[in-house]
Amino acid sequence: IGRAGAMAAAVMVAAGGGDFSDLREIKKQLLSVAERSRERGLQHSGKWAAELAFALEPLPLSELPPPPVLTEEDARDLDAYTLAKSYFDLKEYDRAAYFLRGCKSQKAYFLYMYSRYLSGEKKKDDETVDSLGPLEKGQVKNEALRELRVELSKKHKAQELDGFGLYLYGVVLRKLDLVKEAIDVFVEAAHVLPLHWGAWLELCNLITDKEMLKFLSLPDTWMKEFFLAHIYTELQLIEEALQKYQSLIDAGFSKSTYIISQIAVAYHNIRDIDKALSIFNELRKQDPYRIENMDTFSNLLYVRSMKPELSYLAHNLCEIDKYRVETCCVIGNYYSLRSQHEKAALYFQRALKLNPRYLGAWTLMGHEYMEMKNTSAAIQAYRHAIEVNKRDYRAWYGLGQTYEILKMPFYCLYYYRRAHQLRPNDSRMLVALGECYEKLNQLVEAKKCYWRAYAVGDVEKMALVKLAKLHEQLNESEQAAQCYIKYIQDIYSCGEVVEHLEVSTAFRYLAQYYFKCKLWDEASACAQKCCAFNDTREEGKALLRQILQLRNQGETSSTDVAAPFFLPTSLSANNTPTRRVSPLNLSSVTP
Repeated sequence: IGRAGAMAAAVMVAAGGGDFSDLREIKKQLLSVAERSRERGLQHSGKWAAELAFALEPLPLSELPPPPVLTEEDARDLDAYTLAKSYFDLKEYDRAAYFLRGCKSQKAYFLYMYSRYLSGEKKKDDETVDSLGPLEKGQVKNEALRELRVELSKKHKAQELDGFGLYLYGVVLRKLDLVKEAIDVFVEAAHVLPLHWGAWLELCNLITDKEMLKFLSLPDTWMKEFFLAHIYTELQLIEEALQKYQSLIDAGFSKSTYIISQIAVAYHNIRDIDKALSIFNELRKQDPYRIENMDTFSNLLYVRSMKPELSYLAHNLCEIDKYRVETCCVIGNYYSLRSQHEKAALYFQRALKLNPRYLGAWTLMGHEYMEMKNTSAAIQAYRHAIEVNKRDYRAWYGLGQTYEILKMPFYCLYYYRRAHQLRPNDSRMLVALGECYEKLNQLVEAKKCYWRAYAVGDVEKMALVKLAKLHEQLNESEQAAQCYIKYIQDIYSCGEVVEHLEVSTAFRYLAQYYFKCKLWDEASACAQKCCAFNDTREEGKALLRQILQLRNQGETSSTDVAAPFFLPTSLSANNTPTRRVSPLNLSSVTP
């Protein structure tokens, strides 16, 4: 324990508290951990630390971190380590492990175990690609995991693992689906070596909700702020995430491309598309050869149907590196936007051959199979996405849609519920849930879902129409009229070109409603609006003729409703207005 304990103490002191007052010290720590990560073949953690260090002011020569002190054991293992590291860098993992047998130093021992782990992963991935094709169930296992677990757990009990060793032990436990044990080990790794981003990131992937986060005893270090910002983004707590990232920018990391990209992803997650697009464009100016997160950028371009921009991005990434997962996903999105779904699915498959654990590609491939009406393949793809990350609401939502097509509403309900739990304020999930309840004839629940969808800000402007139709079905004509009036006001107030099919439906219903209430002026105004739409033109004309006829016969307009229309402020499901609905002022909603 002596050596590992002393190292842990030294690193704990190095990581400092959670404040950013001494940026020079932080830069030193980042440069030091970047070097230590690279020595152990942990490229991604090394790159993360280096990118962050680059965002801070350069250090003078006198303040650069000294090279790590070598122990007796390091010196003894140096030749074997140097040789093995060169093989490791060439991805000859078995060969690297062979020459590291019997090494005692922490660094060489880590590389020995990590080489064995990566060798098993590589064989597993090769077998997955060769024998199964991406849609088969991932039954291939990494054979090395059990042995690694036995050896590492002995070392762990003897307290001989340093921060990197604990990280690897945690990864092995996670791969064996021992989630609880893995979380404990990653927390321990974060305490022993707070500067290693890999351990924090693994922890992010295992935490499923805010409650779990509360019960973790994390080290009080400035790294924790980066971790919290990241986990808030993952848990869809976007406001909290953006606050954290803003405070990190204020602390001195304003040039960090990592933080800028994370902010763009956060805006993408709350569907603030314009903001996300402008940040991504800014990021591309700062880091034009960056490939990470560009698949998210392409999703935004896809949603906005920006074909030229998506085409340019796809060509640009192809020139940089055509065999990167993100590049394949961008090209897949490009073909999908052009409705070439077979080609799109082919590129998503290529992405998965490059990395079978790449979440985005599984979900996007599910969408393509849906477009091709291949529901069984879509279900498999979405299930794979959920296996990789249970927090992917798009995969849960996709499964809901697939089972909806298969007319299996109970399954459908389960998956939409899961999607809604992950995105409680997303109106699309709520509308889908409402439709599901409607099919199951649970109309009270359906009403609640539609009201809630309207309350949280209905993206597709469909919740009020669906609610109105529900009220129609239940012969609650006043509530139905209220919903239609509010719907029309919403559509016209946001200045959209009225291509909504439901606008004509709303005017038709209101014309008939006012006609029944003998409010001739309002009825004829709505009927005239009906004449502007192809599908309601004839009915509108017929109603106008009837009104004219009745007026000529001397029927007077009803005058018992003088107050202006209002929608109840409380958006509960059991709103029952007592008065008849007031006339709709159409002068304000002329297109």
